[in-house]
Amino acid sequence: MGDPRKLRNKYSKPKKLLDKGRIAEESALKHTYGLKNMRELWLAVSELKKGRREARRLLSLTEAERNKEEGVVLTKLRRLGMIDDKAKVEDILSLTVKDVLERRLQTRVLRKGLAKTMAQSRQLITHGFISINDRIVNIPSYMVSALEEGTVRHSKHIEIDHRFVEPKAEKPAEPAKAEEKPKE
Repeated sequence: MGDPRKLRNKYSKPKKLLDKGRIAEESALKHTYGLKNMRELWLAVSELKKGRREARRLLSLTEAERNKEEGVVLTKLRRLGMIDDKAKVEDILSLTVKDVLERRLQTRVLRKGLAKTMAQSRQLITHGFISINDRIVNIPSYMVSALEEGTVRHSKHIEIDHRFVEPKAEKPAEPAKAEEKPKE
């Protein structure tokens, strides 16, 4: 049977965990993209690092060796919609974590107008109201390819209230004034 496999994280924590500037930047990204926790952000950062690491490796190869292998990396990023058709290996190095986060299903649902907020987008996805290619996807971190982007839609009929109603501020109760009746 063998030993059970050892499960490993698909991300790595930052080296300086308590760096004030990094925490502020990551918190802003977490809020902007409606991420549940920092782990989701660190996963996106690790995906970006993989692509950039592969691009640096390709740039270190000779021209003949690079031509053989660069098609695989460029095709993957083109399929995901992170780079355009004219992009070269050098353009991969200019990608940011925002480019990766923009390809998440949660962000695509909001950008397409199927939800009003990031939180609502995440809720619709997890409750099974969003489908891609007529297949329900309930994973907010699903990476939507450029081909699938046109097929993102509601899987069930849902009424989303487009009006925002502000909660009424409670007024302090005024004591009831007793009307004075004239004596007869």
